[in-house]
Amino acid sequence: MTTVRERRFDLGAKMSYPQTLLKVLIGRRKWTWATFSTEFSKAANEVIGRGRDNPTVGESQYRRWTSGQVKTLPSADACRVLEHMFGVDAATLFAPPPSSAEPDVPPAVDLEAEIAMTARDAQDDAGAVAASSVSDLTVDQLRDDVHLLARDYSRLPVLQIWQRSKELRERLESSRDRTAVPAQQQELLVLAGETSALLAVAAFDLGSLDGAKRLARTAALYGEAARHEPLRAYAGGSLAYIAYYSGSPSEATVHARHALTYGSLGDVAVRRLRSIEARAYGHLGDEAAAQRALAASEDVHGDVTDELHDAVGGEFGFSRARLAMSNAATSLLLGDGPAAEASALRALTLLAEMPARERSPSVLGKSSADLAMARLVTNNLEGAAEAMEAVLSIGDAHRGTGLVTRAQALRHALTRKHLRGSVLAAELGERLEDFARTPGRRQLAPIEGASALEL
Repeated sequence: MTTVRERRFDLGAKMSYPQTLLKVLIGRRKWTWATFSTEFSKAANEVIGRGRDNPTVGESQYRRWTSGQVKTLPSADACRVLEHMFGVDAATLFAPPPSSAEPDVPPAVDLEAEIAMTARDAQDDAGAVAASSVSDLTVDQLRDDVHLLARDYSRLPVLQIWQRSKELRERLESSRDRTAVPAQQQELLVLAGETSALLAVAAFDLGSLDGAKRLARTAALYGEAARHEPLRAYAGGSLAYIAYYSGSPSEATVHARHALTYGSLGDVAVRRLRSIEARAYGHLGDEAAAQRALAASEDVHGDVTDELHDAVGGEFGFSRARLAMSNAATSLLLGDGPAAEASALRALTLLAEMPARERSPSVLGKSSADLAMARLVTNNLEGAAEAMEAVLSIGDAHRGTGLVTRAQALRHALTRKHLRGSVLAAELGERLEDFARTPGRRQLAPIEGASALEL
C-alpha cells in the first residue's frame, strides 16, 4: 500500500508560475512565515501530541513549499498536520491551484522577508564555495615545490626525488579534494600530472619499467583531463623510451609519433620527441627513418616555447647536451662509431660549458659510456678506458637505469674475442660489474614488475 510519503506528483506543464494551492491559502490568511510556523506547531501538537520529535517548518523549507519547488511530499507527519490545518489532501496542497481557487486580489507577499531569505540563501551558497577551496598561497607553494623538484632532478639522488615526488602527489590530491574552485582544480590537475611524470622518470631510473609505464600513463591522463598538450606530449615521450627499453621499439615509434601531433608544443618538446623517435627507429634497425629523425632533432632551434618544457624546464626540458647524448646512443645502435663518438664528445663539451649546478651526473655518465662504446667499436681500448673512468666516477645515487644499462653493455663488449687476454679489459670489466651492483639498486629491487605507487 502506498503511503502519503511515497506518493509523487508532477506539476508538469500546468505550472506557468511557481504557485501552489498551499501558497494561495496562506495568502488568503495573510500569514507571514513566522505566523505559518506558529500555526503549524500548534496543529502538530493537536494532531500528534506534544513531543520533541514533532515536525517544524524552517524559513527555507517554507519558501520551498510555497514556490512549487517540492518534487516529493514532506514526511507523513508533516502531511497530516497540513491536512488538519487546511482540510485539503496534502498532494492537492502542493499541486497548482485550480483556477476557481485563484483569489480576486493577489495574496499578500512579505517582500522584505522574501528579499532577506534570498539574500541569506545566496550568502550561504557563496560561503559553501569559499569553504570548498584552499588558500591561493597553498597552490602557489605546491606549484613552486613541483617546479623546483623538476629543476633539481638532475643533481639530487634518485631515491630522494622519488620520495619527494610521492609526498607532493599526496599533498596535491589532498588539496584537490578540498577545493571546488575551477581555476584551482585546473592548476592542481596540471601539477598532479607533472608530479606523476616526475615519479615516472624516477621509477624508470630506479629500475621499475612497469611502474614507470603506469605512472607515465597517469601523467598523460592528467594532461588529457586538464587539456594540457605539452604535458600529454611529455608523457607520450616517456612512454616511448620506456617501450624501447622494455624491448618494444615498434610501440615506441607509435608513442613518439603520436606525441608529436599534440598542439602548443615548443621547439624543445619537438627536439626531445624527435630524438626519442630516432632512438626507437635505431632499436628497430630502420637506418633511414632513424637518420631522418636525427636530422629533424638537430634542425630544431628553440625559438618556439611552451609552458612545460621551457617555462618549467629542468627534467621537463631537453638541453643540447642531452640531445647530443641521445643521438650518440642512436648512432651506436646504427653501428656508426665515428658519428657516435662525435655526438658524445659534443655532449661532454656542452656539459663542461654549463654552470656546475646545472650539470647532470646522469648525462655525464651516459655520454661518457657512449663515448667509451664508440671507441671500443673502432678498437680504441685505451681511449675507451679513459672515457670509462668518468662513468665509474658516478656515485650510487645517480646510477639510473639508462646508465646501468650502458655499463652492462660495456661489460659485455669487453668480453669480445679480440680483447680476451687483455689485462686492461679484464680489470675494466670487473669494475663495471661492481658499478652495476649498487646498494641502491639492491635496496629497490622489490619494485621490479610492481606498481611503483605501492612504495
